[in-house]
Amino acid sequence: MIPSPITLILFASSCLGAMFTHSGDLPKREYDFVVVAGAAGAVIASRLTENSRISVLLLEAGGSNENVLDSMVPAFAGLMAPGTIWDWNFTSTPQTAINNRSVAAARGFMLGGSTSINFMVYTRGSAEDFDRYAEITGDKGWSWDRLQPYIRKVRTASAGARLALNFSSVPQNERFLSPPRDQHIEPAPQFNPRVHSFNGINTVSLEGFPKDINGRVIQTVRDFHSDFPFNLDMNSGNHLGVGWVQATVNKGVRSSSAISYLAPSIMKRSNLHVLLNARVTRANGKPSKGGKLTFNSVQYTENGGKTSQTVSANKEIILCAGAMMTPHILLHSGIGDSPTLKALGIPPVHHLPSVGQNFSDQPSLRNQWLVNSTDTQETIAQNATFTTEQLDRWRRTKTGPLVDPPNSFLGWLRLPDKAAIFQRFRDPTPGPRTAHFEFIIANGLLSRSTPATGNFLRFGTAVVQPISRGSVSIKSTNPLDPPVIDYRLLTSEYDVVVLREAFRRSNQFLSHPVWKDYLLKPPTNATTDEEIDLYIRANAGPMNHPVGSCSMSSRSAKYGVVDPDLKVKGVDGLRIVDASIFPVTPTAHTQAPVYIIAERAADLIKATWWH
Repeated sequence: MIPSPITLILFASSCLGAMFTHSGDLPKREYDFVVVAGAAGAVIASRLTENSRISVLLLEAGGSNENVLDSMVPAFAGLMAPGTIWDWNFTSTPQTAINNRSVAAARGFMLGGSTSINFMVYTRGSAEDFDRYAEITGDKGWSWDRLQPYIRKVRTASAGARLALNFSSVPQNERFLSPPRDQHIEPAPQFNPRVHSFNGINTVSLEGFPKDINGRVIQTVRDFHSDFPFNLDMNSGNHLGVGWVQATVNKGVRSSSAISYLAPSIMKRSNLHVLLNARVTRANGKPSKGGKLTFNSVQYTENGGKTSQTVSANKEIILCAGAMMTPHILLHSGIGDSPTLKALGIPPVHHLPSVGQNFSDQPSLRNQWLVNSTDTQETIAQNATFTTEQLDRWRRTKTGPLVDPPNSFLGWLRLPDKAAIFQRFRDPTPGPRTAHFEFIIANGLLSRSTPATGNFLRFGTAVVQPISRGSVSIKSTNPLDPPVIDYRLLTSEYDVVVLREAFRRSNQFLSHPVWKDYLLKPPTNATTDEEIDLYIRANAGPMNHPVGSCSMSSRSAKYGVVDPDLKVKGVDGLRIVDASIFPVTPTAHTQAPVYIIAERAADLIKATWWH
């Protein structure tokens, strides 16, 4: 039986007097910085309070991440959402291109944001992704090379000596760690130590327990290497090929932004306060002497809107609420398209039409194959005795099949340069070393809808540079109403063609003889373009990597929401640090790119205020 998402006492509390559950317990109502939490919020709060003279309040709409079993156990990641108290439980509008289906939009509703509920995949994206951000914004600081200090310390593979770059003054994001292994894994997971840091704050690791599919995947890559090359480390900046998943796991336990950036040693700081269950409803501004609108306080509610509280920020309000909730807060604050806000009954205070626009997510298919095995993740859901034994093992030793997240391998691949689709669509990728689509390979399925019988191979496929764009909007003056989420998923023909090709390529991968006696039943018998497209429209959904709704652009651009320093255009005192600022989706699972922008954002904020 799968454990229910209840709070279990597994670890000692890290509150240490700095974490509060009631507004009345806050020692004060005025801080230098007020940070609206999300995945990046913990990063910003942690980095800013390294200066003992600076006070920070982190406002979290949900509860604590502490002692939540399903969040802590990596193998239980699929149990965290949707339909739980740890998820915002948003759904999209009916999506016209996928048979008018509304789809779940999973977002973390707890400290650490979606890093507390995601599948922990750690992929930075391609170097070309970040070089394109630098080009779009006119800020070379967003380029791959200039961001390296925020990602890693460069080491040699042998002695670990630093190379020429001087990163000593920059705090590191990543701490690469060997996983716990209770037995030899063959084939052994691999990575390139030259492209990682071993002294940072956020733990990244490789698979720690052998999977039934591992040898088959590696054999396929060896024999089909011209079509599916092996990539030793997809976080090098060149991610093309198939390789082992790297994940934010620390010795068999999830390493979220709450766990890493709000560790007990950090929560001891007297200048850092965290308030849980504080749903931010709006930011408040007033004209400065020069007439420019300056934002200096936020309103929030702790009781479903029955009462409202206000807290002030002497320096800045920093929104880290994510690609859905950050535009939601801005719109309810009167920042957006003025005619639209006025028609809703919200007094506009700053005309910024791009708020909520340019929204996108990566369309994907789960592709479940019935397999000839009893050694897949379904066993955790289907065998109560096995689950009890392994959970006890995990608690005692942090070893066994529960130490790993669901996904074992990823593949990043491109369409042929002369593919027919490029006669009608411009290639949306930033360069020839960036993928068009992704494989996500997992040894089974563990979720709240796991079948009662049967074992499966999950061979997911996704469009990682989609053309389709949607929006995040609001429908009323009530800030507690959920955002209106319209992905416009697969509304571009290009996205459908790429997802179709990705599906065909997955079948090619699984045509290797090593899979012959393992695969029992495919997810569909579709073979023609028309049949595959019907399968796609009946089954596709978002990857839960939403971006773009508050995009950054150059300072001179007449579009966008934030400047390259992530300050909201045309106002003072308001900055955004989350995935909403990406003008184009990174070719990645968005967790690592968000950490990267948050680390640089912390330095941009320091550069503004530290003297």
